[in-house]
Amino acid sequence: MKIRIKGDSIRFRLTRTEVETFCSEGLYSEQTNFNSTIFNYTLQAKDGIDGLKAEFQDNTITMFLSKTDTDKWMDEARVGYENDMTLKNGKILHLLLEKDFICLDETLEDQSDNYPNPKNG
Repeated sequence: MKIRIKGDSIRFRLTRTEVETFCSEGLYSEQTNFNSTIFNYTLQAKDGIDGLKAEFQDNTITMFLSKTDTDKWMDEARVGYENDMTLKNGKILHLLLEKDFICLDETLEDQSDNYPNPKNG
């Protein structure tokens, strides 16, 4: 799972296997180790929500997708989900969850588990 943070915007991108794991288990997590701290990023299915939600607690960003959407995402052509979440201070946190496509430009990273890029005719 890749995470991109810029200002008040968070994007998670998942490979095929990661989407399959998330959809079947309702949870997918990764972590980045720093000397004495571990930064976690998690995608979790949740009942009773509409649209993506997120929280940050205990060095962990957790993005939530409704259980209804989780159950069908793997088998549908839909690329992802997007939502603007209003925070307690009135600011907006933009959330984006996507399937990870093969890049059209040259990259050195392993893309063998990424989804075929629809622009690669």
